[in-house]
Amino acid sequence: MTFTLVLILIGALLLLVIGINVIQQQKERAEAERRIELARQRAIIDETETVLSNTGMIPCSSHIMMILYRRVQDALEIATTLSSSQQKTDYQRRLADLKNQIASLQNSAAQIPAIESFKLPDNDKQILALVQMLKKLKAILRAEHNKGKVDPNVFSQEEGRVDNLQLRINVESMLSRARAASFMKQYGSSKQMVTKALSTLHAIKAQTPNDPFIARKVDEAKLLLDEIMGAQKMSAPSGQKLKNEEDDIDMLFQPKKKW
Repeated sequence: MTFTLVLILIGALLLLVIGINVIQQQKERAEAERRIELARQRAIIDETETVLSNTGMIPCSSHIMMILYRRVQDALEIATTLSSSQQKTDYQRRLADLKNQIASLQNSAAQIPAIESFKLPDNDKQILALVQMLKKLKAILRAEHNKGKVDPNVFSQEEGRVDNLQLRINVESMLSRARAASFMKQYGSSKQMVTKALSTLHAIKAQTPNDPFIARKVDEAKLLLDEIMGAQKMSAPSGQKLKNEEDDIDMLFQPKKKW
């Protein structure tokens, strides 16, 4: 009888130990998941706030600002529920400030500045920051649209504006590289890049026909192409020029073919 009781007690103790281990593992798993989710929300907040800090570089509509604000708000609300008391206080304060900004934006008239007002920064570092910002902005816009948080018409309009800005930057980049290639006497590559830039400009012009930026860049690209062609002709070896002239003379005085 005593032996049986001891076995029962040992079994109960083992079950208790196993139960405690299971509960502990569940707590550790829940804590790990909490930390992972909190880190994910922090990353969303940081990424979106970085984009927000650079929106002054582009003609940004109030629709985009609202999408970005809402994204930060959603992430802050989730982060608040997952944070410790000290972190929670900070997130609650930031959330209150953000809600005031959203309310102010909602009470203001919708702003959609013309894309023609965009000016490319002169500084290469700023241009790189702009390229990275537009890439992130487009990814955010698509992600929020896939969640059903962006009206399809707004999504289509704003994605088109981002695409247009990216094309403008690409044009500037192609013309810059074409000048560099021409300077290095790589005329074939230079002409190819200018031709591609002109093709891109005509595509943008179809969307915004009255854009002075596009008209100016078309003239600039054509002038650059003429300069490249002239430089290529001037740099051709004199022997090649003479051979071409002799070929032209031979063609002129060769016997006429009878048909």
